[in-house]
Amino acid sequence: MTAIAERPTINRTPTRTARPQATPPAETTRAKATRYVLAGLRLALGWTFLWAFLDKMFGLGHETASAKAWINGGSPTEGFLGHAVSGPFADVYRSLAGAAWADWLFMTGLAAIGTALVLGVGLRIAAGAGALLLVMMWTAVLPPENNPFMDDHLIYAGVLAVLALTAAGDTLGLGRFWARLGLVRRLPFLR
Repeated sequence: MTAIAERPTINRTPTRTARPQATPPAETTRAKATRYVLAGLRLALGWTFLWAFLDKMFGLGHETASAKAWINGGSPTEGFLGHAVSGPFADVYRSLAGAAWADWLFMTGLAAIGTALVLGVGLRIAAGAGALLLVMMWTAVLPPENNPFMDDHLIYAGVLAVLALTAAGDTLGLGRFWARLGLVRRLPFLR
């Protein structure tokens, strides 16, 4: 008996192979929850900055009386920097109290940082500017009242860094749209 070897048949008709589509991995519940928690923190901090701006601008009566509102001729920096500062930098901050340029810089910073955080755009710059402002406010009252060195200003500054590093503006914000703009693609620090 002889064995007959079968030759494999070769398909000579060309076939088109579809390129596999890269499908993003499914988002886990934890990842989705994290995105929404970070978006909530972003919105909360944004509102904190915007509220400070609005109260100082219009004297809404929470921390700023109507008569001392910036719109009514008051100085947003005079009260705190003129009377509430303490510690090793107190003289530096007192010298800034009530200066028109300091008022404009402070109020513009509050409005811009708050707006960027609420909208979810420009988080890298907003987080850097916000962290700088918060650290300066921390140094204005050294040592803090309830702890040898830690207070909420430093914690908020850290949260701002996390928000910028995690693209927290993409959820419940305009971050994805912002990132697609030509200018932002050319200058990624604007992200």
